[in-house]
Amino acid sequence: MTSAAPMIGVVGDFDPANRTHQFTSEALEHLGLRFEWVPTDAAGDWDERLAAYDGIWIAPASPYRSMDGALAAVRYARERGVPLVGT
Repeated sequence: MTSAAPMIGVVGDFDPANRTHQFTSEALEHLGLRFEWVPTDAAGDWDERLAAYDGIWIAPASPYRSMDGALAAVRYARERGVPLVGT
């Protein structure tokens, strides 16, 4: 039995015209990882929002729409021992 690929939350404000965002998605696809982009200005509770992810990637190409949202994701990962990549 094989397990499902980890689910990664990419915290950033996806812009399809941004090449670094395109490359981030392509890299995760190439690795066979499941992922979702999580906007930095998304409403609601960050703890609940990020609980579904096995790892967090803070996306490149700031400024973010909400620096508070990006920092909330970093804090969430740090306090819970969730793997975090910041680029």
